[in-house]
Amino acid sequence: MKVYALVSKKDGYLYIGLSEDVNRRLLEHNSGYSKSTKHRRPFEVIYVENCADRKTARTREKYLKSGIGREYLKKLIPR
Repeated sequence: MKVYALVSKKDGYLYIGLSEDVNRRLLEHNSGYSKSTKHRRPFEVIYVENCADRKTARTREKYLKSGIGREYLKKLIPR
């Protein structure tokens, strides 16, 4: 399982999720399949982390969605 972070090229919105196939999820986000991100397309991947299992990935996802986790990810956004 992988935890990933996407950034919207349109408005800088940060999306954090988990998936087995990050490339497929990126395609789904950029194709408009996800209602929550449809209006913020296009996205690019800025972070991917491999996790041992879904439970570990979910814990890491929650951390990255926290204030300190988001600050860490914002430093990775290309300027």
